[in-house]
Amino acid sequence: MEDIVKRALKEDLGKGDITTKCLVPSGMRAKAVIVSKEDGLLAGVGIAKQVFSSLNKKISFVAHKKDGQKIKKGDVIASLSGPASPILSGERLALNFIQRLSGIATLTGKFVKLCAGTGATILDTRKTTPNLRALEKFAVKMGGGTNHRMGLYDAVLIKDNHLVAEPDIKKAVSKARRTGKAVEVEVKTLPELKKALSAMPDRILLDNMSASRIKKAVKMTKSHFKKTGKKVLLEASGGVNLKNIKKIANAGVDFISVGALTHSPKALDISLEITKCR
Repeated sequence: MEDIVKRALKEDLGKGDITTKCLVPSGMRAKAVIVSKEDGLLAGVGIAKQVFSSLNKKISFVAHKKDGQKIKKGDVIASLSGPASPILSGERLALNFIQRLSGIATLTGKFVKLCAGTGATILDTRKTTPNLRALEKFAVKMGGGTNHRMGLYDAVLIKDNHLVAEPDIKKAVSKARRTGKAVEVEVKTLPELKKALSAMPDRILLDNMSASRIKKAVKMTKSHFKKTGKKVLLEASGGVNLKNIKKIANAGVDFISVGALTHSPKALDISLEITKCR
């Protein structure tokens, strides 16, 4: 988090905040509040605090709400006091972090709520902002979601492009087993699912299948389990949105991965208001 903030401040401040230097006396102190302008789920309080701490250790940052907590329009998320210049200089960056992360948490919460009681777990993907993955996946957890693999290093996911290099799914899975990591195979059709089941991966990703086709895939997978005793988990992905998520969840899959959680959330409307300067 410190490294992310350091690089973000360098990008924003450059050689210095020239507007604040022109207008704000060096000894001026200020009080401010961070306020929610709409309802949602909060995420990013810690990194917002880190922004101001990195600018000036004399800034007091008191959080009134916690990450993962529901917030309503008008709620005071945090209060600040200290040197006015660094508070003004850190305002936009702190808000950028907390607005985006809260947007991710809020959107995740909507998907999780719609899937309640179905048995399906909402997962994120690697469709994240470069260098901000850890923060964005943290925000997903604050929204009640579950993290998929963090990167290319902690789980195997064999996609169609990989199968161009090794067309035999059984051989592909066998080779992947050597990593000692969980192995997942992506399929787009039911015939491909049949082949993938015979390869015995840990999980199969059903890519861009309709809810009705997913039901058939679930039935095939249950039948496979009865015959072999080998349980293979199913994950649905592709084209998932708030309108179709419940149908997909009710189709019986174990997981639903949603790229939209991190690649296209709406930022939550949050502002910083200076309440006093002296």
